[in-house]
Order: sequence, then C-alpha cells, then structure tokens
Amino acid sequence: MSKCIKSMLALGLVAGLAACAKAPEEEYVVVEPEPISVEPTYTGKYK
Repeated sequence: MSKCIKSMLALGLVAGLAACAKAPEEEYVVVEPEPISVEPTYTGKYK
C-alpha cells in the first residue's frame, strides 16, 4: 500500500474513535429552598 492510503486509513481510524468516544455526563444538583412561611392548618369550623 502507498503511504497516502495508509495515512488516510489511519486518519479515518482516529476520526472514528474520536466520534465514538463517550462524552462526559454533566451532573445537575437541584437545591430546594426552604419554605418562607408555614401554611395554615385546618382546625375545624368552631375551634
């Protein structure tokens, strides 16, 4: 094989491996804020 064919084959192999590489996954952290006030509770009609 000629050098041109070998270099093109090597370049294609490297490009294929780079395309199939797994990308790092981003982690998401959800921070829930504390409630500002407490909701009133139902105590009945006459209590």
